[in-house]
Amino acid sequence: MKQRLITLLAMLFVLLSLADAWAGKRVNLDITSAEFRKIPVAVPYFVNKSRPEAVQQADRDLAELAAKALDFHGFIQTIPAANYGARQDADWKAVGADYTVIGQYEVSGGNVVMEIRLNNVLEGKMILGRKYTFPMNKGRKMILKFCDEVIEKLTGIPGISESKIAFVSDSTGNKEIYLADIFGDAVRQVTRHKYLAVSPRFSPDNAKLTYTSYHRGNANLYITDLAQDKTTQALSRRSGLNMAPAWAPNGRSMVATLSKDGNPDLYQLNLDGSIVRRLTANAGINVSPCFSPDGQQLVFVSDRTGEPQIYIMDFAGGSVRRITYQGNENTTPSWSPDGKWIVYTCRYEGQYQLFKISPEGGSPIQLTNSAGDHEAPCWSPDSRQIVFSRSVNGRKKLYVVSQSGRDMRQLFSLDGNQTTPQWSHRVN
Repeated sequence: MKQRLITLLAMLFVLLSLADAWAGKRVNLDITSAEFRKIPVAVPYFVNKSRPEAVQQADRDLAELAAKALDFHGFIQTIPAANYGARQDADWKAVGADYTVIGQYEVSGGNVVMEIRLNNVLEGKMILGRKYTFPMNKGRKMILKFCDEVIEKLTGIPGISESKIAFVSDSTGNKEIYLADIFGDAVRQVTRHKYLAVSPRFSPDNAKLTYTSYHRGNANLYITDLAQDKTTQALSRRSGLNMAPAWAPNGRSMVATLSKDGNPDLYQLNLDGSIVRRLTANAGINVSPCFSPDGQQLVFVSDRTGEPQIYIMDFAGGSVRRITYQGNENTTPSWSPDGKWIVYTCRYEGQYQLFKISPEGGSPIQLTNSAGDHEAPCWSPDSRQIVFSRSVNGRKKLYVVSQSGRDMRQLFSLDGNQTTPQWSHRVN
């Protein structure tokens, strides 16, 4: 009996060791390292199992969407399908792929049955496989869902392929609020006030959007239900500013800038717009609030010392501390979802550039140094990228940059100017 127990314990130890090794492989990519190289991934055209000999447009479209979604995350470089004839039976080691995404599908009774696999080329095995059955109009959603699982498999954190971007655009001649996916597809106009609308902010569940509009002659605060286009409710029409609310992470209240008593101060509001409490009182102009992920702190901008700087408030107790001391104009802070960084706009050497700083303070890190102004940064749901507005030659477009400051690129190309972007929270 004793020998059997020893044998069983030894077997358990081996199994636990293998499990630890497997778990380590699942999260073995330090994509924040300066030495990190992008992972080469091949995504050949999908195959319709009913017509495997003929390449159809859907086969190309599905593969190209998957490649685009994987590339977007910044640490994957998909290999052009033309390099290997877009075939699923290519010599992947000769192609230079570390991983492949292989998809097959068939149409059955109005539904699509799709099988997708993520293969590790070096180890010669599948490491992720999914089978989906869905209506024909849901193919895009299934592809993006799988890509987000691929990202999670490789890094331990789910991808953000299904997230949205809210922003302001003047493409109609007036500044209105719009919504788009991360690829710039399915662009949707949210407001139609035919006047100035600014500062969109997502609710924690992504179901609602708050913004400020001047269409009634005052900077009033509104909330709209994104499930439909018609119901928009005024949250605050108090005299003066009613600006840019920060939603509490629990979704039960928000903090906005009101100037009903003359000075722009921060107030906590209920979801019906009623005031819970005043958070600042006549200590300079107080704007741009943003909650920490746990809801216990609030970062904001104040010029109480004579110039705009970044401050952090203990939300329950109200104590305030300053965290920026370099630069004489630091604005628009955004707290990363993982809680590690605050990104903000700083006027530096005559231009607006992006910097990040620890919530504890210390030395800020410059993220951008290219021509033009870089403003209004906002973190992606996975804390790996930052969206912002960049002004070059009089045109304002949305760009993204990695959290380390690498790989800056234009997000998408739309008519008019795009400003003040807000990234949605993670889509469940």
